Amino acid sequence: MSTTGAMAHITVKSPEQMQELGRRLAPLLRPGDLVLLTGELGAGKTTLTRGLGEGLGVRGAVTSPTFVIARVHPSLTGGPPLVHVDAYRLGGGLDEMEDLDLDVSLPESVVVVEWGEGKVEELAEDRLHVVIGRAVGADAPGGPEGGPEAEVDDVREVTVTGLGARWADAGLPALETC
Repeated sequence: MSTTGAMAHITVKSPEQMQELGRRLAPLLRPGDLVLLTGELGAGKTTLTRGLGEGLGVRGAVTSPTFVIARVHPSLTGGPPLVHVDAYRLGGGLDEMEDLDLDVSLPESVVVVEWGEGKVEELAEDRLHVVIGRAVGADAPGGPEGGPEAEVDDVREVTVTGLGARWADAGLPALETC
């Protein structure tokens, strides 16, 4: 059973900051890491992954792999490739994902799975779980259209949790300081 190694809580106020969080998280990742992204539609999962791709120095534009399910971005810098998976359309657990050969890709890659909670945890005991949620009050009605509430709508609360010994001293709390 995995234990929690470390945790960080970050308030993200814009898509640009979400992408920057991905760039800041990337240096902590290494081959064999599994990253699960959880959040509602439009929360910023792909934007975070785009930042991870930039930070890892991978080839190709990181876009949502919703229709292709998985996309591999080779490294341009000699680092690990980024395997970006969107499990949204996959209803089953790991059995349904076996066709993607993630277990084969994982040892030499960083595998990021959007909508992977409850589907891919068996791939790695040590993993990173990123939960993106709207800030409290973000849905509250406010002033005139285009007013301050429009800015509040972009605010996200991000919790990054390292599960397993791999993440015990990986530097996650440092993500909290901008």
